[in-house]
Amino acid sequence: MNQKTLGEFEHIVLLALLRLESNAYGAAIRQLLQAEIDRDVALGALYSTLDRMEKKSLVVSKLGEATAQRGGRPKRFFSVTAEGKTALKHAKRAMDSMWHGVVLTVGGESHEQY
Repeated sequence: MNQKTLGEFEHIVLLALLRLESNAYGAAIRQLLQAEIDRDVALGALYSTLDRMEKKSLVVSKLGEATAQRGGRPKRFFSVTAEGKTALKHAKRAMDSMWHGVVLTVGGESHEQY
């Protein structure tokens, strides 16, 4: 089976798109990443990743209505394709499998097994 391997940032961005649903556009994605994982992402880096994922058929984009607040420019909205959802499921299964039996100790405390 030809699975697309996701990088960490691609994985996070795909999850952000799913959480934002129909409101997934650049600034909203950036704000969610900042709020949820304390990661400040440059819009240029975010759009480069989204463009790359669109070329891999993991996401699709469409233009919204032009608005006066944006100087007449439309927002570009993104959504995860079936192929993107499959890649996320594969990545989750792989991570769950690799975490199985891992014991973490930090500073000599907590012997939590995953």
